[in-house]
Amino acid sequence: MKITRGNEKLIRVLDGAAGQLKGLLERQGRTSGGLRIAVVGGGCSGLQYQMDLVDGPRDRDIVVESNGVQVVIDPKSALFVGGSELDYSGDLQHGGFKVSNPNAMVTCSCGESFAA
Repeated sequence: MKITRGNEKLIRVLDGAAGQLKGLLERQGRTSGGLRIAVVGGGCSGLQYQMDLVDGPRDRDIVVESNGVQVVIDPKSALFVGGSELDYSGDLQHGGFKVSNPNAMVTCSCGESFAA
């Protein structure tokens, strides 16, 4: 299995997201796991993020260690997220993990999709 080590130039995890992610992984017993971020077609602007907790990387994945947590990204999605930051918001209506992506040319008003 081929796994590439990435760095925070690909994606950087901010404090709020790191704390939330550590707590979720601990509650699910996945202490060596991480967050998979994928870019998939869909949403009002054409692309959207899909996030899942995973036990570890798959073949050809890129793994980024940031702020004490592991983010797993497939090579195709990595083309879209370079330079991004992952944060967490506890807001009731628009809460959850949020990707701040400098490559997004257009974002929708709901903040759930983008175009690159």
